[in-house]
Amino acid sequence: MWAINLRIAAVVLGTLAIYTLIANKIPQVQSEVPRALALGADVTPEQLVSAGDELYNGSGGCTACHGLGTRAPNITSDEKGQGAIGARCGSREPGKDCKAYLHEALTRPGAFVVPGYEPIMPDVSRTLSPQQIWALVAYLESLGGTVTVTAADIPAAGGLTPGASPGNTQSGGGSTAFAGGSTDPMAMLRDGGCVGCHKIGEEGGAVGPDLSRVGARLNAAGIREAILAPDAKISPGFENFAGIMPKNYGEQMTAGQLEALVRFLGGRK
Repeated sequence: MWAINLRIAAVVLGTLAIYTLIANKIPQVQSEVPRALALGADVTPEQLVSAGDELYNGSGGCTACHGLGTRAPNITSDEKGQGAIGARCGSREPGKDCKAYLHEALTRPGAFVVPGYEPIMPDVSRTLSPQQIWALVAYLESLGGTVTVTAADIPAAGGLTPGASPGNTQSGGGSTAFAGGSTDPMAMLRDGGCVGCHKIGEEGGAVGPDLSRVGARLNAAGIREAILAPDAKISPGFENFAGIMPKNYGEQMTAGQLEALVRFLGGRK
């Protein structure tokens, strides 16, 4: 009997060792919220570019879509013979210089969609502060172009993005009410940028798990946790994208919106 138990123990330990080895081979992306920026009146272009570089290539999650050459335009490299974004942003949209176009592309992405691509870009002002957004603009300008962002463009910490109205903001960075206050699930999924990463039916991308039948995998509590604390459990196969999903949807949505979305997703089986 002891010999059988020994063989069973050896098989169990061997299996655990194999899975541990596989797990350690998977590249991990540190899960972190974009750190706050304190940019003073004496901020330099170099400081802005450095902060924007850190956001773009790190916690901002931009590389989840940009640079793949399929779902979103290339930013840091050439795009169809037009160079990096800093070289082409000034002629992208009629009537807007590079700085104005880039800021609009980040905060009102539906205003102009690059031909050949779907409107999956989320409004980053829902997750980034005005200071972080302007740092991103400076970094993008530096990629083949000239940095024109200055301290005058950047509101003081807690201030409004230029053009925003005082009664129409959220703590995250000056956005209007989530999905305009609508409880329509697809409106929320689109407004929150969810379909940029998740497929649902015939719509969406493949950066995150497919939501078409998510109710068959998760109960209501699991779906609610995935929305409010997306890094609590990472779906197998998506470890490389850990940390990309915004963590402040709980602050953006009302309780009614959250529960409407949970019920909708839970019913997709």
